[in-house]
Order: sequence, then C-alpha cells, then structure tokens
Amino acid sequence: MRGHPGGGEEGGRQVSEAPTERGAEVGRRIGVGLMYGFWKPRVLGAWRVPATGPVILAVNHAHNIDGPMVMGVAPRPTHFLIKKEAFVGPLGSFLKGIGQVEVDRSGADRAAIGNALAVLEQGGVLGIFPEGTRGEGDFASLRAGLAYFAVRSGAPIVPVAVLGSTDAPGRLIKALPRLRSRVDVVFGDAFQAGDGSGRRTRRALDDATVRIQEQLTAHLKNARRLTGR
Repeated sequence: MRGHPGGGEEGGRQVSEAPTERGAEVGRRIGVGLMYGFWKPRVLGAWRVPATGPVILAVNHAHNIDGPMVMGVAPRPTHFLIKKEAFVGPLGSFLKGIGQVEVDRSGADRAAIGNALAVLEQGGVLGIFPEGTRGEGDFASLRAGLAYFAVRSGAPIVPVAVLGSTDAPGRLIKALPRLRSRVDVVFGDAFQAGDGSGRRTRRALDDATVRIQEQLTAHLKNARRLTGR
C-alpha cells in the first residue's frame, strides 16, 4: 500500500474474508515443522512479544522464508500482510486458509486495511514487512502503512530481525539460506509508534514513521551485534 491508507476510512471500512486466529494457528504449526525441518532457527527475545492483546510484528525482509520463519517461531499465531501476487491458485487458497491477509500494494487496498485492523481489534498479531518488498532487509525505506496501523489501533510494535546466511555458499535456491544453516530471529522490545495524542493526521503519521524507523534500525543493529551477523 502506497502512502497513507487513511482518508475516509471511518464507517466505510471494507472487510472481506476476514482471517481467523484458528487458521493462523494452523499456519504457525506448519511453519514450525517446515522451518525447523529445513533450517536451524535460533530465537532470541520471543518473551518480548506481549502474551495477550493486539501486537504488530515489524519484520525486516531479505529472504523468501522471513514470513514463514516468523510464523513458525513466534509465540503467538501471526497474520501477515502478503502481496496479492502470491494469492494464485492453490497457494492463494492455502494462504487464506492459514489466516494470511491479501494486500494490493499498488494503492490503498481498503479490504486489506479492514482485515488487518480486524485482526488487531480482535486482539490478534499482525505481521508486516514495513519495507514493502524483499530487499536488503535493513529497514532503510519504510512505507506509511505500518505507522497507520499502529497509530490507528494503538497496538504496540515489536521489531523482529531475521538474519540468515544468504551470502553463504551451497544455497540451492537464490534468496534462501543454505539448507540446515542457522537462521537467527531476534525479537525486540515493544514500543508505541504514536506520540500519545491519538492524532491520525498526515503529520502525525509522518512523525510516527520516523520514530518507527529509528526504533527498527536500532533493533537491527543490536540484533547483528548479538548474533555476530
């Protein structure tokens, strides 16, 4: 989603095929089997994820396995915002079945916004790649969607750094860590994106985005120090 997804959403929010926590729990169990079967996850700080209530996991995105990895190692079922291009054929049905949220990144996708907010309103966990697409995984470029969801819902953000050996030899598939290699997943301290005023103006969201980027960048730096990556 480009820009701020707000603008007249009050009273007109669209929700279709809202994801269920039961589906996300199924996805979590599948993720556990796959991630621990193919790689060697080392999880640090999972206790920092609040045990109850709405939470947003802000995950860096360098590998294709980032989403499934976090789904498998997070202590709570997670609903990720996933680009609509992935929802094709049987895979699309599968992703919807495990509680993931389809999003059209070309504009303000009101159905995706409504479904994501519904997850948070129901006290669930929403996973977001704030960079919008797979890249360097350094949180260098953030989209405004994360700030909107955090300020609108009041949910705390937990930064998550997924650090794998993408530059290691022996990889069979590009952009995937080498099979059976260690992948570190580091959860950071929860924080609030808003300034406490409850404002959702464009300026407030811009300021929140700056605060978020500072927090995520600091967490990634600390995660690299802790893991030696």
